[in-house]
Amino acid sequence: MNEQKIEIRVTETDMTMQVVVFNKTADKIEVVLGEGVHSVKCELLPTANGIAYVGSAMGREVVYERSREQVQADVELENHDYRDSRRR
Repeated sequence: MNEQKIEIRVTETDMTMQVVVFNKTADKIEVVLGEGVHSVKCELLPTANGIAYVGSAMGREVVYERSREQVQADVELENHDYRDSRRR
């Protein structure tokens, strides 16, 4: 299985990290931080102005800095059925 990874930023330390995407829609993104028994699932929700997604993991705020429109376009591209594009 091919894992999709995104880069998020921890606001407290301003560090970035790669996380695995568990589920991705325009309304929320579920990611898994860490690996193995120490992994933590985090839910990222769009901000009020829609320019980023924020969530909290173990008391730390994390931010995915892509707009809701960009994420919607990514989801549509991932779910595109290439069989339909070959039909005439």
